[in-house]
Amino acid sequence: MRHLIEIQDLSPAEIAILLQLADEIIARPADFRDSAARKKLATLFYEPSTRTRLSFEAAMLDLGGHVLGFADQGSSSASKGESVADTIRMVQCYADIIAMRHPKEGAPVVAARHASVPVINAGDGGHNHPTQTLTDLTTIHREFGHLDNLTIGLCGDLKFGRTVHSLAAAMCRYPGTHFVLISPKELCPPDYVTDMICQSGRSYEQVRAMEEVIPELDVLYMTRVQRERFFNEADYVRLKDSFILDVPKLAAAKKEMIVMHPLPRVNEISVTVDADPHARYFQQALYGKFIRMALILWLLEGA
Repeated sequence: MRHLIEIQDLSPAEIAILLQLADEIIARPADFRDSAARKKLATLFYEPSTRTRLSFEAAMLDLGGHVLGFADQGSSSASKGESVADTIRMVQCYADIIAMRHPKEGAPVVAARHASVPVINAGDGGHNHPTQTLTDLTTIHREFGHLDNLTIGLCGDLKFGRTVHSLAAAMCRYPGTHFVLISPKELCPPDYVTDMICQSGRSYEQVRAMEEVIPELDVLYMTRVQRERFFNEADYVRLKDSFILDVPKLAAAKKEMIVMHPLPRVNEISVTVDADPHARYFQQALYGKFIRMALILWLLEGA
């Protein structure tokens, strides 16, 4: 039984298999229309989500399967005090695979320990978001044709941003990766992220200004400052507009540089950037469906 709790659960070779399968699905979607016929995906979302939940549901439906679950813990028995372990024991009676988002770090680990069907972590607190990372890797690979020897700028909330933590963990495994960490000092990445980069033999630099590093980047990965992770509203208000990307700032970028964002955005990317040739964040969201289709098929085959 395979689960996906963090991106390190997949080897680079397995990631390559998933990327290739996603490419095949993009090229020949009709060939996969009934690949998960009569299979059921349970989406257990204890925390709000638009893109991740809908892309999982669209992925399963496009594979010919079915979807059940909840989009708010208030509409589940969690509101009555049911534990994650008991919820999983119950849901696995009705579904062949489970995608779960939870505000508490480690909740998907508990789920996997009690599951007899594959469990996919769809985001746990500020910790991991492995399917967003697969989405990011799909986007980068389709743009550049490879994942090595790239300079990746991670910008915004690097302290609480589970998407950047997962992406850093993934890109540390590819040779020649250089990270540029762009954030206010209050939102610097946790030590475990920079320690991981150093231990992998990759390099990084930390800067406070986006403009000074844009010319050297292959990828600029923007993130929002996450209001829901703050304990102090005043700190959020003070930091929420620390970095705003607009078209003039992109004038110095390489022609092939791409701008990515896990979405939703707030103010950190001007809407004028949407029409810029560097923008890839909406295409990135579309790729999320295809790589989740690939992951669901791969995990179901293993199960």
